[in-house]
Amino acid sequence: MSKPPTAFADVEEFDAAGTLAAAEQAVRDRRAGEAHEVQLGLRWADLHTTQPHEPERTVRGGVKLVQLGGEGTPKLQDLAICELAIARSQHTHATRAFLADALDLRHRLPELYDALRGGQVDLWVARKVASMTRKLCPGAAGLVDRAVTPAVAQGPGRVLSIAEAKVIEADTAQARTEREEGRRKRYVAITPTDEETGLRTVIAAVVPADAVWLDAHVERVADALDQRRDLIPDLPENCTRDELRSAALGWLAHPEDVAALLAGEEQPQGNGATTRNAVVYVHLHQAALEGADAVARVEGLGPQLVDELAGLLGHARVTVAPVIDLADQASVNGYEHPQKVRERTLLRTIGDVFPHASTISRSVDFDHPDPYKPNGPPGQTGDHNAAPLGRRHHRAKTHLGYRVRQLGPGTYLWRTPHGLLRLVDRNGTHHVDPAKARELADSGALDAIADRTDISGKSVNPEEDS
Repeated sequence: MSKPPTAFADVEEFDAAGTLAAAEQAVRDRRAGEAHEVQLGLRWADLHTTQPHEPERTVRGGVKLVQLGGEGTPKLQDLAICELAIARSQHTHATRAFLADALDLRHRLPELYDALRGGQVDLWVARKVASMTRKLCPGAAGLVDRAVTPAVAQGPGRVLSIAEAKVIEADTAQARTEREEGRRKRYVAITPTDEETGLRTVIAAVVPADAVWLDAHVERVADALDQRRDLIPDLPENCTRDELRSAALGWLAHPEDVAALLAGEEQPQGNGATTRNAVVYVHLHQAALEGADAVARVEGLGPQLVDELAGLLGHARVTVAPVIDLADQASVNGYEHPQKVRERTLLRTIGDVFPHASTISRSVDFDHPDPYKPNGPPGQTGDHNAAPLGRRHHRAKTHLGYRVRQLGPGTYLWRTPHGLLRLVDRNGTHHVDPAKARELADSGALDAIADRTDISGKSVNPEEDS
C-alpha cells in the first residue's frame, strides 16, 4: 500500500512507501501539535497580564508582574506560571522558559513565528533562536528574524549558524565584550551519577596551558598506576588506557597520595586514604542493614552499591548506621518545624513536593498543608503536617488558592485553583481523578480540595506561611 492508513494504525501493515508517507505525516502532526502548545501557552499568558491588585497595595510575597521575554514582550503574573506547569507536567522553571520563548516568537520574531505555525520549522529550533536573541533590542531581533526564516528549509544547523552570525552582526560591540569576558571565565562542573555506570563526568574550562599541563600530569600518574595495579583493585588487568587515565584523575584529588606514588613509596595510602570527617546521607532499606544485597541512594550522588560506600569517604573504615529512623513521627505545639521534623521530612521527600517539581534540594521553605492556627489545638506542627516547598511554589500555594492535604509521611494530594488534581509521593507526581482523590482521603477530608465550588482564587489566609 502506498497510502498510509489512518493515524496510529498498526505500522506492521505498512509497506515501504506507506511507512515513508506515514513518517512525513507524523512530522506534520508533531509540528502542528507543537504550534498548538505554543498558542495555548500564549493564551494563558494573555489571561494573566493584568496586575492582580491595586499598584499602591503591596502584598508580602504576593503575585507580581514579571517580564519573561525580551524587550517589547508583555509582562504576566509570576505565580500564574505554576498552574500552567502542572497542566504541562513540567517543573515551573521549564514552563517559565517555554513562555519566555513563546512570547519572544510572537512579539519579536513574527516571521519565524508564522513559520512555526505553518509547520515549517521544529519548535526546538524556533525556541533556540528566541533565546539567542533575547538580549537584543526589538530592531536587532527583527534583523535576525528576517535572516533565519528563509533558511528554515535548509535544516536546523544552517538556521542556528545564521542566527549566531546575525546576533553578532546585530550588536558587534556587545559580542566583542562577551567574548572577552568569556575568555576570562573558567569553571569545573561535575554531572550527576550515571544510573547505568555509576560514574560521574568532570567538565572543565581552563586556559590552554593549564590543559596541557593537566593532561601531562594525568599521563604521568597513569603510568605510575600502571606499574602499581595493586593500588587500583577495582580495575581489571586488561583495563584500557582511558580507564587508567580516569583513575589517575581521581588520584589527583588527593595530592598527598600522588606525591607518595610518584616518589616510589612502597605503601602509599592510595585514593585519599587519609581519614577525614564527613557526613553522607545514605538511604538504605532495613534489609541492607541485615546483610542482604541492596542498593543505597546517596544524596547528591544517586544510586550506589552498598559495597561502594567506602569509596565515598576515601577509606575502608565506614560504619553505616540508621541514624535517622523515618518510621518515627513527632509533633510540637509551636509554629516552626523543629530540626528533627525537617530532617525526616526531607529524607522522605528529597526536596520540593509541589506537583511536577524536580529540584532535589534542602533549600526549601516548610509549609503547613493544614494551615497553622495560632489559637488552635496543640500538636499542629510535625511530621503529619510538613510540606517542603520551593520559594515560588510556596508563594503560589499561599496566595493563589492551591489546596493540599498531607495523606501520610511524604504523600500529598493537591488541587490547583482551576481544579487540577495531582498526587505527589516518593515516586513522583500522578494524575488523579476526583473519584480516586476522594478514595485516597478519609471521608470529608477533601472538602477543600475536590469540591470545585470552593475555588476562589485567593488564599484562605494570605498571611499564613508567607
